[in-house]
Amino acid sequence: MIRVILNGARGRMGRAILHCAAQHADLEIAAQVDQGDDLAGALNRGDVVVDFSVPTVTEQLLDLCTKHGKALVLGTTGHEEKTRAMIRECARRIPIVWASNFSTGVNTLFWLVERAAQVLGPGYDLEIVEMHHRHKQDAPSGTARTLAEILARVRKHQLDRVVRHGRHGLVGPRGAEEIGIHALRGGDVVGDHTVIFATQGERLELTHRASSRETFAHGALRAARWVAGRPAGLYDMQDVLGLRSAGA
Repeated sequence: MIRVILNGARGRMGRAILHCAAQHADLEIAAQVDQGDDLAGALNRGDVVVDFSVPTVTEQLLDLCTKHGKALVLGTTGHEEKTRAMIRECARRIPIVWASNFSTGVNTLFWLVERAAQVLGPGYDLEIVEMHHRHKQDAPSGTARTLAEILARVRKHQLDRVVRHGRHGLVGPRGAEEIGIHALRGGDVVGDHTVIFATQGERLELTHRASSRETFAHGALRAARWVAGRPAGLYDMQDVLGLRSAGA
């Protein structure tokens, strides 16, 4: 039995994970932690920490998991570069699954987008459109940023140099190297992501729409099962799902 410590248990994703955990017979939610609770005191009760809290507590969480030697599934997004660097450093000492999205479908989208970018080549304009519920705090979504990172990597561009967040006013013609990202917010949308490849005469769109948080919850629990007992390292859902080797 793999014992899971759930951090962010009272949030939307935390509640979804609690609901879905009963369907995973080999997993047990050994502790539920949220803001104001004693995370350090709960660590000895579990094998893996699953975190869907807020980015402001990630550095403290990393420090505690590293000191206690606990594997970590990190689903919180919106981190500053300083925290992202700390994640990479801590992965030298503990196993971390760090993903912007734990859905099997979205991670298949990541794989498909990379293959499409390779096949289509540089002659296509690249645009990403994402939509989430009105309460989401960060923009663009972590998933949209991952999609942009994939496209930039295939094109051999530095993302921060070519990314374009929306357009307003007299912006002139679109640059050939641009990767556009457009964040929409409204209602109760769980998460929609579309990558558009557009050229003269045709357009290819790859879209994933999530209608329930359960798909993310099951993916996070699958990641917890996978990372338990792994050697130290930085992993993502491509590793969990075996898509890394499939794309080799």
